[in-house]
Amino acid sequence: MAVRWLGRPDKPFDGENAAMTATVAAGPLQSLRQQLSKLRHLSQPFFLPLDQASGWQFLWLLVSLLFCVGGLVLALLTGIIRSLEQLQPALTEKYFGGVAATISGIWSSWWGIGFVSLFILGAASFVAFRQQLRQQRWLHWLLLGVIVVMLLSVNGINAGIGFIARDLTNALVEKQEANFYRILIIYAACFVVALPIRISQFFFTYKLSNIWRDWLSKSLIGDYMSNRAYYVLNPNDEQATDVDNPDQRITEDTYAFTFQSLGFTIGIFDALLTFSLNILILWSISQVLTFSLFGYSAVATTLLILAGRKLVGLQFDQLRYEADFRYGLVHIRDNAESIAFYAGEEPESQETRRRLDTVIRNFNLIINWRVIIDVMRRTTNYAGNFFPYLVMAPAFFMGEVDYGGFVQASFAYGMVEGSLFFIVNQIEELAKFTAGISRLEGFQSKVEEVSTQPLDPSNQIIQSGGGIVIRHADLYTPKGELPVIRDLNLSVNDHERMLVVGPSGCGKTSLMRMISGLWSPRRGTVERPETGDLLFIPQKPYMLLGSLREQLCYPSDEERFSDAQLRSVLEQVNLPQLVSRYPDLDIKQDWPRILSLGEQQRLAFGRLLLNSPRYVVLDEATSAVDVETEKLLYELLVERDLAFISVGHRPSLKSFHTNVLQLEGNGDWRLMPAVNYDPEAA
Repeated sequence: MAVRWLGRPDKPFDGENAAMTATVAAGPLQSLRQQLSKLRHLSQPFFLPLDQASGWQFLWLLVSLLFCVGGLVLALLTGIIRSLEQLQPALTEKYFGGVAATISGIWSSWWGIGFVSLFILGAASFVAFRQQLRQQRWLHWLLLGVIVVMLLSVNGINAGIGFIARDLTNALVEKQEANFYRILIIYAACFVVALPIRISQFFFTYKLSNIWRDWLSKSLIGDYMSNRAYYVLNPNDEQATDVDNPDQRITEDTYAFTFQSLGFTIGIFDALLTFSLNILILWSISQVLTFSLFGYSAVATTLLILAGRKLVGLQFDQLRYEADFRYGLVHIRDNAESIAFYAGEEPESQETRRRLDTVIRNFNLIINWRVIIDVMRRTTNYAGNFFPYLVMAPAFFMGEVDYGGFVQASFAYGMVEGSLFFIVNQIEELAKFTAGISRLEGFQSKVEEVSTQPLDPSNQIIQSGGGIVIRHADLYTPKGELPVIRDLNLSVNDHERMLVVGPSGCGKTSLMRMISGLWSPRRGTVERPETGDLLFIPQKPYMLLGSLREQLCYPSDEERFSDAQLRSVLEQVNLPQLVSRYPDLDIKQDWPRILSLGEQQRLAFGRLLLNSPRYVVLDEATSAVDVETEKLLYELLVERDLAFISVGHRPSLKSFHTNVLQLEGNGDWRLMPAVNYDPEAA
């Protein structure tokens, strides 16, 4: 039976690299299906709860959004044109005659009924899902709808520009000066209208991306801090958890995912709208050109996607290597003084250079594939520019199409080609996006698994109102085959004090972890006080990022204590210099760097006195202070009549304890009254 950390799944996590390799090595269809599944797992909860809607329902709502937007835009445009026809009929006929005729044609045919039906269907779909759209998810859909409205508006203007380009060209060819300037005014008006719409679209896209990032980051942080997932997925045990750099995944990967996924979604919507509006124009001018475009695009897209698959694995590795390189530099910064004491510049430089070499070596491979893909992409783009000329030239020379129609066909061809080649043109960004999805979804899945892992009833660490009671406990280290402690039985009740001694590596710290609830025994039970009644102080106390006030009050609410109480506690633990150095208790400093380890340990005792727990676990908590200061600190605990368990090596500690637990180092142990313990014999 494996040792279960709190919240840790019994089944080890699959390796991310292996999973990524398998994904890349799989067939295109299977690989696409896997990536879409990961994308849904990350994106759908922002719009629809995963447990209340399937992926197909989510996709249907996206389509329904297009139906609703299309219907609203058509209704709005119809209202504007009808109003202009009533107020300025001559002006409307002169400048918007084509638009008015198109709208009249839609409402006079089955197209009008179709648009209305689709709008009603889309609106009904959102009404049906109104329960799932609570918790402000309706706002997310509303913002996305506003963005799509703007996309449709800009694409409609772009489609109209194709007709403007045709008429403008013909006016130039026929030297119709008045008509030329009239059309030029219309073009300028289109630009004036389209520019603020496009700018507003960018604004709302960034806004929705930021809201999404905030939501996803808080969701990940909530799971990460639940059930001690942050401890189970500690990067120091990367081989066991297979999670590297969780900080990067919550920050950079989350930002990249939300921004890129929304960008790709909007890009796909844009491509669909561009294709829909321009394919009809292209078909009406030349069916041969239309079929040629489809065939050419299919071949070029297939080749580029096959080449781009290699980039996915390389980009995944690059994200990992870059994060490892950055972590190495942060490690040097955080341990600068220790490295300087050891004069360890050379080994640190070697390790940093090794990490950098890995980054550079992998990036060189990325460069090679980028060049290959760029050559293929540019070749297809240049070749695509000749297609309209090759196909349309015979029709132009035979007089079947005028030069304006030729220009319009080229314009429509370019718009449709751009929409069909959307994925191809974004292949490198798509590779980064795909790699980012794998990293972020892998992290999210593991965090969710750990944070929701139920406790094993056979191994529960029981919280009770009593003291610390251990019954027949067998304690192993994670993945350990031999017990650290066998069949341990002991109890520490109110006013009792126990000293834990033994050689290095015998399991003293492991025992503290079990008592604190971080590890569970494979056999037996552990009863411990409620969380607020038990405080653990390690050898190197935790120094949070905050003020001196926050350091002292942690983890309690700082509002509980007055300035006088805080200064009094600092005096009690022999830190009067902090009172004089920092009279403003709210000043924020890099406390681990400013304070020595001895000062940090005394500050931790001050924290202990303020929080006033019933039980305290001390893991060599006074190792960095002198004997006199140690005596002072332990006398404070005795005066408070606290029950505590201490790990220590100094013989002077014996006098402050009632019992001694001696660990032998092979799983054996002895429990004795403190008066019977001889430090010299041990």
